[in-house]
Amino acid sequence: MQLLIILLIPLLLFSTCQPSSSPTELSVTNSEQYPNIVFILADDMGYGDPSSYNPESKIPTPNIDQIAQNGVKFTDTHSPGPWCVPSRYGLITGQYPYRTQLNWRERALIDPSQRTIAELLKDHGYRTGMVGKWHLGFDSIDWSDIPTDQEFRGGPIDHGFDEFFGMHASLDIPPYFYIEGNQAIAAPTDTVADNQSEDATTTISGAFWRGGDMAPGFSHEEVLPKFTERAVSFLEKQQSDQPFFLYLALTAPHTPWVPTEEFVGTTSVGEYGDFTRQVDHTVGQIASTLNSLGLTDKTLLIFTSDNGPVWFAEDVEKFDHRSTASLRGMKIDHWEGGHRIPFVAQWPREIPAGTVRDDLMGFTDVFATLAAVVGDTMVAENKDSYNMLPAFQNEATEPIRQEMIIGERVVRQGSWKFIRDGGEGGLGRSYGYQGQEPAPQVDELYNLAEDLSESNNLADEQPEKVAELKALLPDLQPK
Repeated sequence: MQLLIILLIPLLLFSTCQPSSSPTELSVTNSEQYPNIVFILADDMGYGDPSSYNPESKIPTPNIDQIAQNGVKFTDTHSPGPWCVPSRYGLITGQYPYRTQLNWRERALIDPSQRTIAELLKDHGYRTGMVGKWHLGFDSIDWSDIPTDQEFRGGPIDHGFDEFFGMHASLDIPPYFYIEGNQAIAAPTDTVADNQSEDATTTISGAFWRGGDMAPGFSHEEVLPKFTERAVSFLEKQQSDQPFFLYLALTAPHTPWVPTEEFVGTTSVGEYGDFTRQVDHTVGQIASTLNSLGLTDKTLLIFTSDNGPVWFAEDVEKFDHRSTASLRGMKIDHWEGGHRIPFVAQWPREIPAGTVRDDLMGFTDVFATLAAVVGDTMVAENKDSYNMLPAFQNEATEPIRQEMIIGERVVRQGSWKFIRDGGEGGLGRSYGYQGQEPAPQVDELYNLAEDLSESNNLADEQPEKVAELKALLPDLQPK
């Protein structure tokens, strides 16, 4: 049944990054009219990996590309920070991650009083499930001693998800074990040594993982297939009279790059390319399952990545593949390669096929957008999230948001981008790779409409614009 928009209040553009106080309302009378929602989040996939974003990509991604063909491709979407934790915090809460401390090893980052996208959808009758990587912390966990009766509080089950199967963090961060609901399936009583590919270009590339505790029988290579299997199982058991929300947070193609035998050697981009192709295969399995269940037309399917890739200059030279396309930088960087990510969505009943949008958008906007889908008006209190549904439907003719904050140092205003104290050098220098020293920290200003590769710093030439944008950033005082 076609969703009809009966009221659209134009979003006012405020210089203080404030969204409209009145979100779009839909003519939805009960939960049976809501679409199912599947949100697939890849881990460390670059803007230039899908061929729909980079025609010169050496990695075939037919299933991701098919979503873009069937629906909308956004070209100016950003994670709330250039690494795993802030991106997930912004996605799940709809709030900028600078508003909290990101000490995920010590506590659950989401406050009990915060409303999550899962709770938003549960309030409107959705069955909610999460499969994959949480990486937003749990309360009162001794990571060196985890018995099977340990309760993981403050995680997905306590924040609106009816079901959870996954891991506490990335696939290269011990301890290695699975959590179902709020308990470990098996305690991490074994140990595993550090691992590294023999021919990796850097010490943090390839089949890299840190040694530590591990559950008996745990296999890094089996994680992606297991998550895929669990996601398919969730879809297959849903009832036709209740909408569902599935958040599938993959641990790939984040390190370790461990493609299964079926995908080894299927690209010219080594372990990373093969693993990324396997991610695309997972996307295809989800889309195929929806189709076989007759749910494609009833489902809003979204695919994106949490931040930029781990892809050094040596990788570009070795494989002739640019994981960030023409963008500068990679994961951790404040340059575009660190936080501009692919974002595609299909919803046949509402999104015209083949739509391409250059709207400025961020993960925090998913909250207000899904609120608009279900006609929820309480989201008006969230000042970091904008309703992008008119852009999804290709109906917005003016920018919905003019400004956006990324991390604590980056602000966008139209095509202008300002980085406060930039130049720290990104992931490579963070790990002291090849003895690199941090670059001098200087303010950076770019006009992305003319300089998407951020090669011409205009900060000295445009002091007034620097002052204007710097004033929009939060201070860096302890929270």
